[in-house]
Amino acid sequence: MVKNAEWIGRICLIIIVVIGAFTMLVPFIWMISTSLKADSEVFTFPPTWIPEILQWANYEKAFNVANFGRIFFNSFYVAIVTTILGLLLNSMAGYAFAKFNFWGRDVIFILLLATMMIPFQITMIPIYMLFREFELLNSYTGLIAPNIATAFGIFLMRQFMKGIPSELMAAARIDGSGEMRIFFQIVLPIMKAPLAALGIFTFMFSWNNYFLPLVIITDESYKTLPLLISSLSSGLYVQSWPLVMAAATIATLPIIILFFVAQRYFIEGMALTGIK
Repeated sequence: MVKNAEWIGRICLIIIVVIGAFTMLVPFIWMISTSLKADSEVFTFPPTWIPEILQWANYEKAFNVANFGRIFFNSFYVAIVTTILGLLLNSMAGYAFAKFNFWGRDVIFILLLATMMIPFQITMIPIYMLFREFELLNSYTGLIAPNIATAFGIFLMRQFMKGIPSELMAAARIDGSGEMRIFFQIVLPIMKAPLAALGIFTFMFSWNNYFLPLVIITDESYKTLPLLISSLSSGLYVQSWPLVMAAATIATLPIIILFFVAQRYFIEGMALTGIK
């Protein structure tokens, strides 16, 4: 009876997972399907999943709309720089909170975590006014600076670094190593899995970020892909849903590629997070 109950539980779990995976894949499959359709096929009923004639030209047309190549480069550059600087600063801050005792450490950390409850809609006006004063509107710096150090990133790094034995750092200090050498040569190599997980989260957030560019970017040469896709869907450049879906498909590819490249470390990092 116990074995039968276990098998029934496993079968139910598999069914739930399959249903959940299918539910998440349907919008993605529909996006790809629509990107290959002619305009006349988009709203046909019943809907068609496989177009009669695959319109590969939609991707070429999407590239030619509103300087797509430049906008793709903007998103890629901002996401890469944000991720690199974010990993560096978040890991250094997490190391400080985890391994150093200083006055007000716990209070500062709690206040830092409290900022996670503040939505961007509340801070976007102060950010706009601050960036206007520092002349950071319509600039890469304005797109990168607000996201390179986050409460979530610092919290994630701190939780992992608390599990690193302090004796490692103490032994390195006895051997004459400075704090920077300890951090880069001892701590960071141990943190590959959580760094990969945080890197994927940071890249994905920066790549998909819509509200920050919407607030501070008006110059076409600094626009990012979320702004372009929003403009396409509103009919600013063209009124064609296949082109919108083609642009959205292209915008999704870097995230998928990044996940498959770093999935082993990402899954390991998330598993360790659960243990923590």
